[in-house]
Amino acid sequence: MTIIVPIYNEIDNLDRVEKTFLEYLAQSPTKSQVLFVDDGSRDGSFEKISKICEHPDFHFIKFRQNRGLSTAIKAGIDHANTELIGYIDADLQTTPFDFDKLLGEINTCDAVIGYRAKRKDTLSKKIQSRIANAIRRKLIDDGVIDTGCPLKVLRTDKVKKIPFFDGMHRFIPALLKLEGGEIKQMEVQHFERIAGQSKFNIFNRSIKPLQDAFAYRWMRSRYIRYEIEQTDI
Repeated sequence: MTIIVPIYNEIDNLDRVEKTFLEYLAQSPTKSQVLFVDDGSRDGSFEKISKICEHPDFHFIKFRQNRGLSTAIKAGIDHANTELIGYIDADLQTTPFDFDKLLGEINTCDAVIGYRAKRKDTLSKKIQSRIANAIRRKLIDDGVIDTGCPLKVLRTDKVKKIPFFDGMHRFIPALLKLEGGEIKQMEVQHFERIAGQSKFNIFNRSIKPLQDAFAYRWMRSRYIRYEIEQTDI
């Protein structure tokens, strides 16, 4: 598994990220590597990442400038060459140790998506996320409990086929379903952010997801699907 970790100005978290992933990789039965995607950080994060990546199980991609979370995830997927892809945020509000829980179900589906039943966020963040999730479910009816949960395990061959656009990180399960993928959902642990600053606000938690939901509805109505019955190629 390649574990994608997008990084944008997370210097205060990176010592803990390194320690936590070294512990996880040492005990996990699944052979994994970590791929940091530095999204144009300006706080010294990349200098720290480059030192972490002296370890053979850690690798990096560095953007020339900030391009956003969806682009960082896409770059990680584009460069993954393993059967499975994991995704987790650098704030460690979820834990890589829960990957093993999700991996236990991946043989029966195309993606296992975590959901945060006991969130440790501020009240305002909880309200914003609930509004965004409610709007998304109403508009696209994808059946996903918590599409913003930053802990996922995906089959690489499936996720490489889905269309990408800015904001697609909110719609990975829905986009996989467009490709005929099967999704499972499992409860995962959630923790308070103890370092660094959240990159989300009322605009990119509520207003932007509403715009993206309409974009997804438009794309879904025009999505190309076909099955070949015969060919002589």
